[in-house]
Amino acid sequence: MEQTNMTDQKIPWVLVSSFKDATNMHDLEKITPLISELIDDWHANGKIMWSGAFSDNKTSMAVFEGTAQEAKIFYEKYGKICSGILDYHMLQWDAMPLLSILSH
Repeated sequence: MEQTNMTDQKIPWVLVSSFKDATNMHDLEKITPLISELIDDWHANGKIMWSGAFSDNKTSMAVFEGTAQEAKIFYEKYGKICSGILDYHMLQWDAMPLLSILSH
């Protein structure tokens, strides 16, 4: 029986972002294409990510599956784009691996 290395296991992650008080439209226009490119790269590698804004028009959430290393790399890239403009944090989501099921 083959064992899976825990660091190679895909698990759900949630990334929540919100505008900082000093965020303005110019800041958003500057980072929006960079965030879109980051998400497009994620999708181009055959991975699924669901994302969208909340009704307060200041907060958004992305849900995706990946290994701990993939999530860390994504979070670091996201931070380079959004630091100073958005408040953001990522959490491991202890949920059913829905995205894996849907991707098959």
